[in-house]
Parts: sequence; structure tokens; C-alpha cells
Amino acid sequence: MNDVSVLLDRAARGDGAASPELFAALHAELRTLARSAMRAERKDHTLQPTALVNEAVLRLVKSPVSWE
Repeated sequence: MNDVSVLLDRAARGDGAASPELFAALHAELRTLARSAMRAERKDHTLQPTALVNEAVLRLVKSPVSWE
């Protein structure tokens, strides 16, 4: 089980300390993916990896999801 899976399990069991850790782990992973995706964009684009991550987080928070 990877770190995110462990944190998801802890959060599902009611461990209040797991949520901030989970958010930090997911945010870091999403930033890594965003940086990688942005390398394929044209040089004059204005979207930054952080903005892309923030948009993804907003979409995740808005839609209720059952994480498994």
C-alpha cells in the first residue's frame, strides 16, 4: 500500500490528522504531474503548474467522491 492509500484508509477510519497529510501528499503529486504536463505545452502559454493543480483541487472538492 502506498502512502496515499494509507492516508486514505486513515482518513476513512476517522483519523483527523490524516486529512492534512493526505492533502499535502496529493498536492505534491499533482504538482509533479502538472509540471510534467506543462513541459509539452508551447513556450508562450500562461498557465502555471500551481494554477492547474488548484483548478484540479477545486474540482475534486466540489464533486463528492468515494475514495477507494
